[in-house]
Amino acid sequence: MKPRKAKKPHLVLVGNGMAGIACLEQILRYGDMFDITIFGDETHVNYSRILLSNVLAGVHGFDDITLNPLEWYRERNISLRLGVRITGVDAVAHTITGDDGAVTSYDKLLIATGSHPFVPPVPGLEKKGVCAWRTLDDTQRLLEWSAPGKHAIVLGGGLLGLEAARGLQVQGCQVTVIHLLDTLMNRQLDSTGGHYVQRKMENLGITVRKKCTVRAIHGKERVESVELNTGKILPADFVVVAAGILPNAELGRMAGLEVKRGIVVNDFLETSHPDIFAVGECVEHRGMTYGLVAPLIEQGKVLAATITGNKGPTYEGSSTATKLKVAGVEVFSAGLIEETEPGLDVVRYEDPGLGIYKKLVLKGGQMVGAILVGDTSESGRYMEWIRSKEDLTAKRRNLLIPEPPKDPGASIAEMSDSEVVCGCMGVSKGTIITAIHDRGICTLSQLKEATRASAGCGSCAGTCTALLAAVAPGFEPDRKQVLCSCVPFPEEQLREMVHTQQIRSVQQVLDIYGNGTGCEKCRPALSYMVDMVWCGEHEEDRSSRFINDRVHANIQKDGTFSVVPRMRGGVTSPAELRRIAEVAEKYNVPLVKVTGSQRLDLLGVKKQDLPGIWADLGMPSGQAYAKGVRMVKTCVGSEFCRFGTQDAISTGVELEKRLENLFTPHKTKLAVVGCPRNCAEATVKDIGLVGQEGSWQVVVGGAAGKSVRKADVLVTVASTEEALESAELFFQYYREHANYLERTYDFVERTGMDKIRRETVYAVPEARAGLLDRLRKAKSASYDAWLEGDQPKTATQFVQIQPMEAPEEVSYR
Repeated sequence: MKPRKAKKPHLVLVGNGMAGIACLEQILRYGDMFDITIFGDETHVNYSRILLSNVLAGVHGFDDITLNPLEWYRERNISLRLGVRITGVDAVAHTITGDDGAVTSYDKLLIATGSHPFVPPVPGLEKKGVCAWRTLDDTQRLLEWSAPGKHAIVLGGGLLGLEAARGLQVQGCQVTVIHLLDTLMNRQLDSTGGHYVQRKMENLGITVRKKCTVRAIHGKERVESVELNTGKILPADFVVVAAGILPNAELGRMAGLEVKRGIVVNDFLETSHPDIFAVGECVEHRGMTYGLVAPLIEQGKVLAATITGNKGPTYEGSSTATKLKVAGVEVFSAGLIEETEPGLDVVRYEDPGLGIYKKLVLKGGQMVGAILVGDTSESGRYMEWIRSKEDLTAKRRNLLIPEPPKDPGASIAEMSDSEVVCGCMGVSKGTIITAIHDRGICTLSQLKEATRASAGCGSCAGTCTALLAAVAPGFEPDRKQVLCSCVPFPEEQLREMVHTQQIRSVQQVLDIYGNGTGCEKCRPALSYMVDMVWCGEHEEDRSSRFINDRVHANIQKDGTFSVVPRMRGGVTSPAELRRIAEVAEKYNVPLVKVTGSQRLDLLGVKKQDLPGIWADLGMPSGQAYAKGVRMVKTCVGSEFCRFGTQDAISTGVELEKRLENLFTPHKTKLAVVGCPRNCAEATVKDIGLVGQEGSWQVVVGGAAGKSVRKADVLVTVASTEEALESAELFFQYYREHANYLERTYDFVERTGMDKIRRETVYAVPEARAGLLDRLRKAKSASYDAWLEGDQPKTATQFVQIQPMEAPEEVSYR
């Protein structure tokens, strides 16, 4: 007989959060030693609590912040009990009891119950509309409550409170932060640093009330207002409690463990019972409790060695350092931040215009503390000096502005392997290097997946990338391009943020997610994005557009303009031709030219003459200057041509009517031909309709410029209306998904025709209807831009400007 396999001891983990699972991951590194059961009182798998603020702000969804999906538990044969709160612990019988009545025995018990919100004793907190913000369910509740115009009161001006305020503000709420003390984020910042953060919050439209408390919350069953200790009454639709956290040590008390503020543990993370261990925010070690992730990761590594029988490494406490981003402001804080002791020496730097504040605290030539606001690029250097206690007397001149390194990789080389690179996830330089070597990691996204470095606030991404460049033989920069350094997000993500967060102006995007200023690259792109998403229901920022779009004419190299009236389908009339001729004579237009797009171009027009020319022409704008539909070129089709099988002229005119005056990511040129002889070159246009015997072929992504590309077939349909609708579907899909200044032919190659067909002409009826409805909505809000000649948007809109070398690139103001 085969010997019976020895039963593995049963390890029960109470707490499915970041600290408990991080510790368990370390335990699993020692081998398959335990049968494991995990209890979590939330109904969600393990997620990053650090990123809840991004979920509230609409930047991330739940899937984006999930750390360990269900497959992770299944692959490791872990029994996962979600939505079960532990209500009893019997340390003698080695059992725990859940609120479902089930009793579970254990050999080793690991408590990682984290913390719970501190709720101040305020009358009225029991009313509907009050939420203590701590979990994903809390976040989802706040998202349900928030809406443009709602009044939100946030109790607490620390990190949690400000993150809550920022998230609610981008959801459109009118937010007021109530803070007991005179300094925001007083645990991390001094009064000056707090002032910089406060100014950023107020610039976002958030009201900050310091040195006050809430006396009572008023309302019948639901919150209606908040009364301050000053007697002032503030309207409130809901109240968010974010006033701090307390260790959740109740299970320790149930088990009879030594508990003070938290469950007391020694340097091996052992409690007062030999088979019960604790880790994370619920523990107290050497009189200290920790609310940051990095110390909890350090604890988990020590506890994993202890519980697996590899006792040896000890936990001696963590340096209190914080590196994070709040409301778009980078903040770093470490060690002593106030001059509370004799003999302290302070070095400061401020630039209010850039929102940068730096403060270094020294004692006896050694750095003992640092605060950085707005620029945390030197945080690693300062943290290492605090840890190493290096004598900095000879480096005083370069404390704030280091000398340029002769070796570009010197800053990475100078970091010790034990130095923590990612403070959010507690990942050290040595861990990153080992992962790069062992797993063949070449990109930042691979590194994030393997180690979780930069998966938190993301402020360490630069250092991680530098490590990859220095260590990985096949280093590849991530291909995901951001819109601009002014707004460091990909365009697709920005579009989603603009939509879900109800952002309706370029300046609001720049204030919340950018540098507050923007540049000639990002401002026009953001202007298009906001216009496309809101279809006229937004605040237009005309200064963010190119000069061509501001005056609705195409600037020439001598500073004059080209005027192209619209001739739908290339069709005109004797009356229109007479008007064009009369205008050319009246305004001394130097050149009248037939364009390659079957239109007449009046060149050399002075800026101040534009309104008069448009009024005299009485024809709509041909948008030859715009990122929009330039024209729909047509052949004579079946009406006159002996080869024509479809009516190209009327179809082209109708297509142009449906799409004109709409903005697109780049200029778009269309054509309709009545037979496959292709006289109007439909197969090298952005969108083309090719008439065939009894059908239409719709083609997209063609080009006939510097490089020639034959258009791809989108679909073949029987009727003219189906052809027009198919063109509309692609047109709106391109408007919604292309990057700004991306032509259709680049968009088609990047996206792939299979995906485009699947999400347009082959999509389910609801999806097709959605695209067409949004196109109709945008069209209903559009207008002929030349009507501005009667009522200029600005006093200088039609004042002549000086000639310039490269008009389109340098004319942004």
